[in-house]
Amino acid sequence: MAIARFPVVVFDCPDPKILAEFYGSLLDWKVEQHEDWWSIRAEYGDSMGFQKVDDFARPDWPGQQLPQQMHIDVDVDDLDAAEAAVLELGAVKHAHQPGTTFRVFLDPAGHPFCLCTT
Repeated sequence: MAIARFPVVVFDCPDPKILAEFYGSLLDWKVEQHEDWWSIRAEYGDSMGFQKVDDFARPDWPGQQLPQQMHIDVDVDDLDAAEAAVLELGAVKHAHQPGTTFRVFLDPAGHPFCLCTT
């Protein structure tokens, strides 16, 4: 028996609105504002949250001085088309690209995420 329906990933960041809009556009999920944080929600119920951290320090992946701590993988059909789309949304392609079936990017707050093909 499951204890919960689904996990919610919550990102620390300097500006929750900007990050919610970025991932909302990337995943085509609804962006919602709450009192002091933002979230995005899929039609089927999954969600992600974004909370403001005043002294936020950007991860320095692949270095470990400020480790990434977590990241998300986003499955896509076409890496080139998806890359162009996330760059337009404000992502930055990371210089370190350790694979051929995925590409590593940084969101507007510096969190690493990957676009992946299966």
